[in-house]
Amino acid sequence: MSLCINPRCLEPDHPGNDGNRFCQSCGSDLILQNRYRVLRLISDKSGFGNVYEAYDRSIPKILKVLKDNYNANSKAVELFQQEAEVLSELHHPGIPLIEPKGYFQFLPRDGSGVLHCIIMEKIDGPNLREWMKQQGNHPISEKQALNWLKQLAEILHLIHGKNYFHRDIKPENIMLRSSGQLVLVDFGAAREMTHTYLAHLTDGSSGVTRISSAGYTPPEQEQGQAVPQSDFYAVGRTFIYLLTGKLPTDAGIYDPIHNAFQWRHYADISPQLADFIDRLIAPSVSDRPQTTQDLLDTLTHLARSLPSSPTGVPATRMPAATVAQVLSHPLRSLKTVNRHWVFAAATLALGVVGVGVWGYRLGLPSVVAIEQVTLVRSLQGHQGSINTLAVSPGGQTFVSGGADNTIKLWDWQSTTPQQTLAGHTSFVNTVAVSPDGQAIVSGSADKTIRIWNRQTGAIERTLQGHISLSTPC
Repeated sequence: MSLCINPRCLEPDHPGNDGNRFCQSCGSDLILQNRYRVLRLISDKSGFGNVYEAYDRSIPKILKVLKDNYNANSKAVELFQQEAEVLSELHHPGIPLIEPKGYFQFLPRDGSGVLHCIIMEKIDGPNLREWMKQQGNHPISEKQALNWLKQLAEILHLIHGKNYFHRDIKPENIMLRSSGQLVLVDFGAAREMTHTYLAHLTDGSSGVTRISSAGYTPPEQEQGQAVPQSDFYAVGRTFIYLLTGKLPTDAGIYDPIHNAFQWRHYADISPQLADFIDRLIAPSVSDRPQTTQDLLDTLTHLARSLPSSPTGVPATRMPAATVAQVLSHPLRSLKTVNRHWVFAAATLALGVVGVGVWGYRLGLPSVVAIEQVTLVRSLQGHQGSINTLAVSPGGQTFVSGGADNTIKLWDWQSTTPQQTLAGHTSFVNTVAVSPDGQAIVSGSADKTIRIWNRQTGAIERTLQGHISLSTPC
């Protein structure tokens, strides 16, 4: 399909557009700059612009077009053009690539007015808000947090080094490439750090445009007084979300009466890393790290000094003889270290040692690690990530819950699910099997706990009362 970007076109997706140079509805050119053909609208809710998927021959691109109602707003046009200017000066895998002539203007055939356009690299992955939803909103590990913090610090080091700061860092503006590299996007709010601008902040005469994202914007920026350290605050708030699975405005972690965060008990991390994040979100700019080099130095120190797993959460593996104890443990969900990556392809991998080899949540004693684990079978059935897995007392049936809102029952002999339980309206975070194997209990992000009849698959009871996500114990 070829899509017309003329905002006044009555049928931008006219079926006759395919294979034609001009829109069959309004006559506007469908090949922008003699190179780019637009295929679909990705979003019309992204800041000042509409976001499209376009192709430069066979290469996918992102096309941003300033919304028609902003064309008469000189400040909006300036910010939009600025995004292209900033990106064209920055070359890093953590920043979308844009060519020097990435900004261009397009005039629809009806003469309705010039459209401002930016063409840039299309990132092959989700943003972190989408990624967290795919993972069932499970918190990331300390190791993952340190890795991602370092990546963002390196990106900001480059941006700040070019005398810019972003001003709108949040999970939706951080994308994850398939390679694992984070990419900071949406530079429309970026601000140049000139001496004139900083002087205006000092004398209170700044005419800066206010950019605000609830829960991620620091106090000084809410007052129109953003500074480079404002980016650090937004990074800290972002990682509170990643480490807890809770949005910064969630009543479970934010106390609006005292403007205080009570987030640390939700995060499975060391006190040292928690202290660092609290420094990032300090209300006063002077209490935050002052430069990106400060961030990099602190993260390097943390990576060297922290243990391989958080204090009090020993990631130990059990010998094969202990697996039976785990399989017979009723009403417990079995979770794995780094489960986000183990289950990322929505695949269940069963080994000779069994799914219970990582039993650190069960409070079992530390033991000698097993060196040999043999893959027996890989099973597929869920349409999204698998968030939780439990095994029946007899060890013959295991139950999985996923981000596709379903629960699936499997046995050791089959490669397909024996039963699918559907009823939750959001991702399933935890499952358990009753001691007699006749009931399945599930907890979901739809804030309910459901009890299922194992034989009929029917919901016997729905328990409500949670005000936030029902997550694993």
